[in-house]
Amino acid sequence: MELLNKAKTGKKERPIKVVQFGEGNFLRAFVDYMFDLANEQGKFDGDIVLIKPIAFGNLENFHKQDCQYTVSLRGNVGGEGKIIDRIVTSVADAVDTINEYDKYMALADIDTLKFVVSNTTEAGIVFDDSDKFESNPPATFPGKLTKFLYRRFETFKGDMSKGLIMLPVELIDDNGINLKKCVMQFIDLWKLSDEFKNWVENACVFTSTLVDRIVTGRPKDMQAEWDRLGYQDDIMVTAEPFSLWVIESPKDISADFPKLPIDNFNAIITDDHHPYKQRKVRILNGAHTSFVLAAWCCGLDIVRDSMKDDDIRNFMDKTIYDEVIPTLTLPEDELKAFAAEVVNRFDNPYVDHKLLDISLNSVSKWRARCMPSLLGYVDKFGKLPAHLTFSIAALMAFYTGSEIRDGVLIGHRNGEEYLVKDDKAVLEFFAANSSKDTRTFVTDYLGNVNFHGQDLNKVPGLTDAVVAYLDDIKTNGMRAALCKIS
Repeated sequence: MELLNKAKTGKKERPIKVVQFGEGNFLRAFVDYMFDLANEQGKFDGDIVLIKPIAFGNLENFHKQDCQYTVSLRGNVGGEGKIIDRIVTSVADAVDTINEYDKYMALADIDTLKFVVSNTTEAGIVFDDSDKFESNPPATFPGKLTKFLYRRFETFKGDMSKGLIMLPVELIDDNGINLKKCVMQFIDLWKLSDEFKNWVENACVFTSTLVDRIVTGRPKDMQAEWDRLGYQDDIMVTAEPFSLWVIESPKDISADFPKLPIDNFNAIITDDHHPYKQRKVRILNGAHTSFVLAAWCCGLDIVRDSMKDDDIRNFMDKTIYDEVIPTLTLPEDELKAFAAEVVNRFDNPYVDHKLLDISLNSVSKWRARCMPSLLGYVDKFGKLPAHLTFSIAALMAFYTGSEIRDGVLIGHRNGEEYLVKDDKAVLEFFAANSSKDTRTFVTDYLGNVNFHGQDLNKVPGLTDAVVAYLDDIKTNGMRAALCKIS
């Protein structure tokens, strides 16, 4: 079978405008996909060079295919499940920072370069004072970036028009602000010139971004995919159709960024990405955390089946529309449209998203995703939100168990064991406390400041409500208790 490559795609050569630290599935199915759409729509005219920033792995398959690959979107579109395949031709090359160091650094000399994209994981944006400028390359990503920018600064003799725009997509708060902080620390550590520091400060732009697309990665049956496509593609990637890239920029980047809107890809440039992040965390992630543990205890196993269960779906809808959305700041019509899309994504016929996978670290997830909505609802309406309150009882029921085995807590559903995975302190708390009387158990859990950052027993009526819900779950079962408030 013919291997996908430039000869097959007829790739158009374009100016190099983007270097991208990271060659993984997410970037290729999200960022590179977007630039490819923008190229096709006449809104960018630029290519990308992928940079492998770590020693692990190799770029052999990229080079065999001339960096041409397929993105296969799978999900509900227009009310029906669809597969939408696209051959991405926006990537011109892939370079290894370690084994091709000189070639990598020479990318900084490209006149047309405009953007630096990165996805080096949450641990990638760090400052390490043991990192060395003399290393080829420095060990950390911010160290690599600092030296790369310095090379560009020297090549173009401090030309203020040659600054770069940083587009980090690492999943940390204010990723651009934190990346810039690290770069400035390296400039000081390495005693680089004040002129360079001024160039980074004034010629370069560090944006903070929010990204949202579920990328499911490499298909399980590659041969079947090749037979369907009619060619061999060893680096194809699958993802859902939904996309959102929110970019907060301290300066106007519209002259360089692809012209918006981009058809079939949702990108937003704003002066504040936080309301969009709040919307995603509270609605999408909050919905997951509020219903998955109850759904599991009701006998369900995957998200899609939960969406087809009337009891769970009704519980989730009321949580989102009646209790979460009223606490958010974006316009109500935007929030409801996003919520509708969330439900559409949860019902994806091509993704078997396991409830137990989502249950990982639910205690800290509840604090980040659900607690702000609960407290915001209490502040706004002076009463408890029933469904978010019930989600606490559902969490405690799911975490009920007395045995920790091989680092996990053993729970039981219909006489069968399941594994509860969380931090050691969390599991030890539940193992020691879940067999106590309900009021003591609830009071101790809500009062655990390490779990919630505060004593939730101080929220008027919350302790009594959770005790009542948990007693009902113990006596009548999860589904019967849940249906009483739905």
